[in-house]
Amino acid sequence: MNKSFSACFIDAHCHLDLYDQAEIKVEDVIKNAQSAGVNIILANGVNPESNRKVLSLAKSHSEIKACLGLYPIDALRYKDQQIDEEIKFIEKNKDLIVAIGEVGMDFKEDIDNRSRQKEIFIKTARLAMRINKPLIIHSRKAEREIIEILEELQAKKVIMHCFSGKFSLVKRIADNGWTATIPTSVKSSEHFQKIIAEIPLEKLLCETDSPYLHPDKKWPNQPSNVIESYKKIAEIKKLPLEEVKEKIFNNYKNLSS
Repeated sequence: MNKSFSACFIDAHCHLDLYDQAEIKVEDVIKNAQSAGVNIILANGVNPESNRKVLSLAKSHSEIKACLGLYPIDALRYKDQQIDEEIKFIEKNKDLIVAIGEVGMDFKEDIDNRSRQKEIFIKTARLAMRINKPLIIHSRKAEREIIEILEELQAKKVIMHCFSGKFSLVKRIADNGWTATIPTSVKSSEHFQKIIAEIPLEKLLCETDSPYLHPDKKWPNQPSNVIESYKKIAEIKKLPLEEVKEKIFNNYKNLSS
């Protein structure tokens, strides 16, 4: 992760490649972010096609930092050889990315594919540890299983994206020294407001999950709105917004060390 930036607002998780369906130009999204002081945007890939789009965007825009991954549901479409080829592609481009994401497990619906999801997730987790990159984790309805796997692997650089698990697990995240992202939906979400209170500021990042999770439940969300997450952290932690911005910027830098 680039350490040359002065402190700025950061969107630690979004999907810039999905703005085609929102009928908004990515260039306009980036300009809106810049105008709001959001000068670092972590764009997450979810499959081979998405990863290549994210990489291309990062190459052409200094504000965009590429995160390449295999979203658990997307990954189920691929055979072992295809999974291994994508992992090789990600590793080949390790110097052009800041994290492995979005990866993880999703047990919301089909219970028959859980062992396959676990197998793929472990491959991506080991990749991240091998190339010393943070893992950006999707863990819907699989929070406990994800945490157990990461603890067994002794993973250190872990970013829990939009974590919706029980508060006993939130405490476990904090005890493991992992980082949690606070989405812009925190504006109305008591769950994420409680996470802010539970996890030390030194282990928080802010995200939009754009184009999803708009702070006012509209569509589409944009990285420029990430400031709503910062504001809520400042309010709950009883700190000036500028101090929160500085500390979260340092959190981002520390994940690269």
